[in-house]
Amino acid sequence: MPNYQRTAVLASAAALAGSALLMTAPAAQAEVVNVNYQCKTPIGDKSAVSPIDIKGVKSGSAYKITMSWQKGVSSSPVELGKGAMSPSATVNLGGADSGSITVTGPANQESIPANTPIKINDLSGTYTPKKTGKVTFTAGVLTIKALGTTTTCTPSNTPGPSLTLDVTAAGGGSSGSSGSTQGGADSGGQLPQTGPEDSAVALGTFGGTVLLAGAAGVLWLTRRNQAVRR
Repeated sequence: MPNYQRTAVLASAAALAGSALLMTAPAAQAEVVNVNYQCKTPIGDKSAVSPIDIKGVKSGSAYKITMSWQKGVSSSPVELGKGAMSPSATVNLGGADSGSITVTGPANQESIPANTPIKINDLSGTYTPKKTGKVTFTAGVLTIKALGTTTTCTPSNTPGPSLTLDVTAAGGGSSGSSGSTQGGADSGGQLPQTGPEDSAVALGTFGGTVLLAGAAGVLWLTRRNQAVRR
């Protein structure tokens, strides 16, 4: 194989390696977090711990956020018939964005026996990024309405984020300074602090750039030497 063809192959391989590293960089990080709910019910205070899972799926310029409970919370002294219980919850935003979103879901499809932990169906809502950067999603207040009563369950153990997304605001909004910081994420007038994954991507991209620059130099020298010999 002529030298200039070998050089071109090396340059292509370096470019592909850099692209592959960029493609494998995680855009989301999820973690199941135990949340200790303290519930105010019509018959007194109750508490329950449930692992919470939050997932985000991109849909156009927004994200569908789904919140799942792996264990039941609170209970009712009487049986709740089909469709008698209606849940909703808030998901707190942190990091580059602030505020909260509301997630809702269907009423119970089956009867819930008396004095049995109430299993909450998956709740979902829409999040549209207002800022660009890493945004965290943390379990907030759970509200259960049943038989004309309202039960409010508030996390008491300051849970960490169940989900972190790297988002881009419509119109290219920056990370700005608003809201509080949760789960160690940065807020303020600068982009959030990057993590190890981002460092690996940056290093891989830099390495690919160096290889491409070196390959281009070798290709130029090879062609120049051939021209001189001719």
